[in-house]
Amino acid sequence: MSKIKVAELFYSIQGEGKYMGVSSIFLRTFGCNFTCSGFGMPKGMKSTEADRIVENNKVTPYKSYNDLPLVSTGCDSYASWHPEFKNLSPMLETEVIVDQIMELLPYKSWQDEHLVITGGEPLLGWQRSYPDLLSHPKMVGLSEMTFETNGTQELTDDFKKYLFENWGHRKDKLTFSVSPKLSISGEDAKDAICPKIVTTYEWYGNAYLKFVITNKEDAEEAAKVVESYRAAGFKGPVYLMPVGGVESVYSLNNRTVAELAMKMGVRYSDRLQVPLFKNAWNT
Repeated sequence: MSKIKVAELFYSIQGEGKYMGVSSIFLRTFGCNFTCSGFGMPKGMKSTEADRIVENNKVTPYKSYNDLPLVSTGCDSYASWHPEFKNLSPMLETEVIVDQIMELLPYKSWQDEHLVITGGEPLLGWQRSYPDLLSHPKMVGLSEMTFETNGTQELTDDFKKYLFENWGHRKDKLTFSVSPKLSISGEDAKDAICPKIVTTYEWYGNAYLKFVITNKEDAEEAAKVVESYRAAGFKGPVYLMPVGGVESVYSLNNRTVAELAMKMGVRYSDRLQVPLFKNAWNT
């Protein structure tokens, strides 16, 4: 039986992108190839909030995700990749994960809910385990699924085969929500912008680009990056989404980002989990 290191598993509504408002099960895997410590910081600077939380953890260890502080800068899901908190993410057999999903669903079986596999980076290391998870008899009612990815990970041959054989006839129900990291994230473009990889996602399902931005400068950078994806053959839609893991930051620029999206002729994505649930863990 395959295993997945699970950071969070919870039931909520999708707060971002194409399926905003849809009731969903979120499976957050542990591990990421980025830290995104530039979010919410002046250009060229990186957040130290997660580092301070790490230092506090060494004095008084946190016992669960719900005990962890939220951050206003850097990656808002820092505990899903930071090695200091890996003990909070158990390695679970896929059958155990399925049983926990069934308990979270309102009717103890799939109805109209979606499955969102997120991270961290969900395509980093766990592709080998997803066929076991998704092929479990109790998952038969699942009709729609989204991978929330940074778009840097190639699909493995085995996973491609699984997707083709099991989702090929309903590829419109499989979505790759791709969030390429701009310079605002603190990540290097040569590592973060991978048009050829993302274009292959469209062979197996729908895909769209979702850029986290603060201002006009970020939007202009996003527009240039989109050109590189289009040149590689990417056909999916584009969203702009405001930065902000806490409401005080999010509310500063959400209208600005919406207006920039209108000006660019692309889509706007809210972050409903921030105003509705204050972006608390397990929401």
